[in-house]
Amino acid sequence: MNASEPHAIKLKINGDPFEVSVPARRTLVDLLRYDIGLTGTKEACSVGVCGACTVMIDGKIVASCITLAVQADGADITTIEGLGTPENLSPVQQAYIDCGGFQCGICTPGQIVATTALLNENAKPNEDEIKEWLMGNLCRCTGYYQIIDSVKKASGQPVPPTPGAPV
Repeated sequence: MNASEPHAIKLKINGDPFEVSVPARRTLVDLLRYDIGLTGTKEACSVGVCGACTVMIDGKIVASCITLAVQADGADITTIEGLGTPENLSPVQQAYIDCGGFQCGICTPGQIVATTALLNENAKPNEDEIKEWLMGNLCRCTGYYQIIDSVKKASGQPVPPTPGAPV
């Protein structure tokens, strides 16, 4: 592959087919945000350690900031925009709202995508499994307890009442 020449790739993003031409060095997060216009996926660390850019490729989570767009040729990509709409939130999105599992919103899309992938693989994870799975999703704003509660709620498990929430 010549890095300076564009490469034609085909992929499905949130169920919609796309054919795009990209340089070999174009990252998947840049393709999603700047070429396709799906800005829900965030880039924070740019080295694949914070989880803000997490998307699913063929059902498996990846750091889109270190995944080249050409590596996704022929793949089925799911971003935060593919999980629900403002009028019809996914159970995971609703649980994050109900449990206060987000603050500033930079890391939240990646956490919700990762949580969705976890629950697709393990419908009733215990707390240790939740912590292990979300270890790659860093958050500077919360204390993580609300994130764990969000995952539990989304999986139908009991969660303690949120302080200050209506009873």
